[in-house]
Amino acid sequence: MHNDAAPSERLKQYAYRLRAAVLALALSLSACLSLAPHYERPALPVATSWPADAPDAGRTSATDVAWRDYFPDPQLQALIAQALVHNRDLRIAVQRVEEARAAYGVRRADQFPTVDAGASYVRFRTPGGILGTQPIDGAGYSVSLTESNWELDFWGRVRNLKDAALENFLASDASQRAATLTLITQVADSYLLLRELDERIAIARRTIATRTESLRIFRRRFEVGATSRLDLMQSQILLEQARTLAAQLQQQRATDAHALDVLVGAPATLSLPSELDDLSVRADLGAGLPSQLLENRPDIVAAEHQLRAANANIGAARAAFFPRITLTGALGSSSTALQDLFAANTGTWIFLPSVSMPIFDAGRNSSNLRLEEARQKEAVAQYEKSIQSAFRDVADALSAREWLADQVQSARATLDAQTERARLARLRYDSGATPFLEVLDAQRDLLDAQQALVQTRRALLSSRVALYAALGGNLEHAPSADHSPSVPDHSTLQGAPQ
Repeated sequence: MHNDAAPSERLKQYAYRLRAAVLALALSLSACLSLAPHYERPALPVATSWPADAPDAGRTSATDVAWRDYFPDPQLQALIAQALVHNRDLRIAVQRVEEARAAYGVRRADQFPTVDAGASYVRFRTPGGILGTQPIDGAGYSVSLTESNWELDFWGRVRNLKDAALENFLASDASQRAATLTLITQVADSYLLLRELDERIAIARRTIATRTESLRIFRRRFEVGATSRLDLMQSQILLEQARTLAAQLQQQRATDAHALDVLVGAPATLSLPSELDDLSVRADLGAGLPSQLLENRPDIVAAEHQLRAANANIGAARAAFFPRITLTGALGSSSTALQDLFAANTGTWIFLPSVSMPIFDAGRNSSNLRLEEARQKEAVAQYEKSIQSAFRDVADALSAREWLADQVQSARATLDAQTERARLARLRYDSGATPFLEVLDAQRDLLDAQQALVQTRRALLSSRVALYAALGGNLEHAPSADHSPSVPDHSTLQGAPQ
């Protein structure tokens, strides 16, 4: 019995070695061949230096300044941190990353054989006259390990699909970082706008108090005949104009507060100061070299990963013109008795390679290749557009920061002049040298100048926020949405088995 079993064991060993050799050869060949075009980063569709009207006077690089350091205001930090945890748009972006990660895992698994384990029991009866004169009763037991339709990726079709899925995952990861940066800047802008409105409302309230007292004095003087009814009505108009402005500002503040609540993801309960703080946002940020923008701006990074994915899809489309070789095999044991299932001479195996070659597909493969080539060209244009938009954002932010600083100085000088004009106009009216209309105009212009200065100061702070966003910021320590899994390191993914 031992001699009968020896050839069977040798046959099994031979089958195992043959199968292992075929698998190793297939893996080595599939790792070497690829029909994807060689990737080259497109040339920059912009100038290699910043415009002359966008001076870069800062020294600190955006990559060296975390968002908590760039926005030192504690209340603003608290708002941003809360938004990064509870904002629903950011949660959606996080889950899109997880979707792309799972899709990459599916494509990566296609490179390897799928082995299934199975067990079965069958009992049968064959009536007499079919296989013999007597009925036949029988039973059978079997167990097996089966691998079916595993494609030997000689032309890199499966590997290119996996590479495209990986690039799409990395693009979604970069898009999430872009969404995070956008959320941070939106919260900062909304916060600054609320601070601006609070200061403008405070100015309007002080003006209302002053004009209410002025109207009281004018009414007393009118009652004793010391002033005209026209002057009284003009004083009333001044007061109502201030009240109207205050009501408009209150309405705008309520609307903007609701918008901030949506960004934060929960009601923002803050005791905001009534005046803007010019130190709420740092002012020493530099643009650095234009080439650095390609690596730090997340939307550009996402666009380049999408371009790489389109490049890989072309390789997969080209591979469809070549034969597809698949392997099917099984290894197991079968017996008519359960106790003999793993006895000698019960082993079974099958090895079934197959080849399919496209002969006629009515132009499907050709059309699919043209489709992927068109998508690749579209991805190139999208990548170049994202670069152009990013360079414009930086140039605009640099120009705004430069010229808004001059506008703030001019607005301060204008306010000083308007304050003195209003004082002199009131003195001239009190001395009888001018009608009250001159005082009316001077006080209107004074209120406008006060409001304009606050608006310009806030615009300057917003330009600093816009510059940080345009340069890509530093999100190294930014928390992700609540209960969301962290995004793995790209190098870990790229170092996975290919």
